[in-house]
Amino acid sequence: MEFNDADYFKNPDRNGIIREGICFFLNRIGVSIPIYPNQFLLGSGLEDPMVIYGYNPPTITERLGMVTTRVGQGAYRKSILYRWEYQCSVTNFNKLDILIASHIVTWEQSNDAKRLDVQNGILFSQTYEALFDKYLITFNQKGKIILSDKIEHSAYQKIGVTGNEQIRELSPYNIHYLDRHNQIFAS
Repeated sequence: MEFNDADYFKNPDRNGIIREGICFFLNRIGVSIPIYPNQFLLGSGLEDPMVIYGYNPPTITERLGMVTTRVGQGAYRKSILYRWEYQCSVTNFNKLDILIASHIVTWEQSNDAKRLDVQNGILFSQTYEALFDKYLITFNQKGKIILSDKIEHSAYQKIGVTGNEQIRELSPYNIHYLDRHNQIFAS
């Protein structure tokens, strides 16, 4: 294995006490993955966030407000990218700035542990993520796509969804979360 990246996150220890941890992202030596360590920023705290995030102070026609931020999302996305080998789980598309680390059971419906559980995530290209997020598609336990009747099947075809798609390599834990997604899809 070789080091690829690292990130900080908060997670419960064996006793349920929340601690700050470090997640290391490793690559198998000899396996080609279309991403390189210099594409990531380490969470060392030494970088100037105003430079990294391109922060521009508000102008006279803007205002600064308070925003609730999802803690751990960066590490979660990296874990999902790694889990799905940096490719859309359905199409194998691999342009990282297009791929979305989607929760199977939504952030709002999950507790803290499930929100950051890599098994509660699927890597999608934008079309599939949007449809999945709105419960217009789901996947059965074998990974086969199920289309909702809420929109016409010809509409799916217009956006390139055929109804023959399949997610590759679902784990039993992914299936557990998909069962909850499917209950809402069916209602």
